[in-house]
Amino acid sequence: MVTRDVVFPAGRHALYDKHRYSPAVRSNGLLFVSGQVGSREDGSPEPDFDQQVRRAFDNLNAVLAAAGATFDDVVDVTFFIVDPAHRFERAWNIVPEYWGEAPFPTATVVGVTWLAGFDFEIKVVAKLPERAAG
Repeated sequence: MVTRDVVFPAGRHALYDKHRYSPAVRSNGLLFVSGQVGSREDGSPEPDFDQQVRRAFDNLNAVLAAAGATFDDVVDVTFFIVDPAHRFERAWNIVPEYWGEAPFPTATVVGVTWLAGFDFEIKVVAKLPERAAG
């Protein structure tokens, strides 16, 4: 059996252990990152939606950094948003703070009714830089 090459960020937070999942797994030069939410270190949701989106991106960036990557290495993004009719534009206005310049990754936005107490989640696949693909 092959052992998963799991990546944990510094300051690993409670959700990973509570819900029994890995933040990211390296495989064949790619990094598959689990959905990152706007959780505080104790696993509780950030109450303000805009801050929850920013914290989700900050949590994502911590996982990417732990793997030796940055958001520039991301090739595919999936957003999950509770009540997107009212929240999509707010979230999308925050995205440029983290995305940088074109060319941009592919993106899919999915409206959902439940995210375990959260309102926003971001899941990505990144192509690891040669130095980090090991």
